[in-house]
Amino acid sequence: MNFDYAQLKTLAAILRTGSFEAAASELHITQSAVSQRLKALEEQVGTRLVHRETPCRGTDAGTRLAAHAGQVAALEQSLSSDLNTQTPDRTARLAIAVNADSLATWFLGPISQMQDQYFDLVIDDQDFSIDLLRKGEVAGAVTTHSTPVTGCDVHYLGKIRYRATASPAYCAKHLPDGPTPEAIAKAPALHFNVKDSLQAKWLETNVGADIRPPFHSLASSHGFVDACLLGIGWGTNPEALVAPHMKSGKLVEIMPNTPIETPLYWQNSRLLRPALASLTKAICQTARKSLPQ
Repeated sequence: MNFDYAQLKTLAAILRTGSFEAAASELHITQSAVSQRLKALEEQVGTRLVHRETPCRGTDAGTRLAAHAGQVAALEQSLSSDLNTQTPDRTARLAIAVNADSLATWFLGPISQMQDQYFDLVIDDQDFSIDLLRKGEVAGAVTTHSTPVTGCDVHYLGKIRYRATASPAYCAKHLPDGPTPEAIAKAPALHFNVKDSLQAKWLETNVGADIRPPFHSLASSHGFVDACLLGIGWGTNPEALVAPHMKSGKLVEIMPNTPIETPLYWQNSRLLRPALASLTKAICQTARKSLPQ
């Protein structure tokens, strides 16, 4: 299927800005032209691409096409750079999937090294981010999967080490004899979201029983740490975030010396290798310095 890239850029602008009006302003065309381009693209594809809401959201097909538009623009910008004719292009956006704990600890370092490149960072669990890469919605993903997706390169990054931590006051109240099956089954825990299985993995490894304690849902890496400090619950926190609090005694492991480690890999589209080369290099270098190997 041959696409009109003016139409694809218009679709991407609608989803990026959230409205037809804002897309028209960004592209320096009329709102009517935005509507006409989107209508023509939807007719060509044969399906709706945008949910006309406030803000506008992409359908599955619309999200994939918008990501494709950004990837093509990024390749064009990479070529322009090689030919010394580069000018910043706001449409050259690369969608990258990354887990929240990597974002909170080390991943922004590589992003800060990229000049004149715009990113859409999609936050997803490291066990599930690979699905976004398979569907073509992102150009690269930080994932736990070592087997490369078809058409992708894979690079080992290292491991995120987690510690099951809580405040001393919490432990005294809920786990006075440690995380026995009886006590941990009643002690409030923290879950990032429905995809989060770290607490369950820790319990299976260290308590050895099918235990499902009551929990608070809290989709924030730093919020997890703060909630533990305040005695709201216990959770598996990245060692990099809790090390200072463990050193000061504000947090303790609910069972000493029981870390859990999650291996991480960077997978990226082989077709987009030129556009992602600098980012891939920065990600791998930073990970080697920041993560246990």
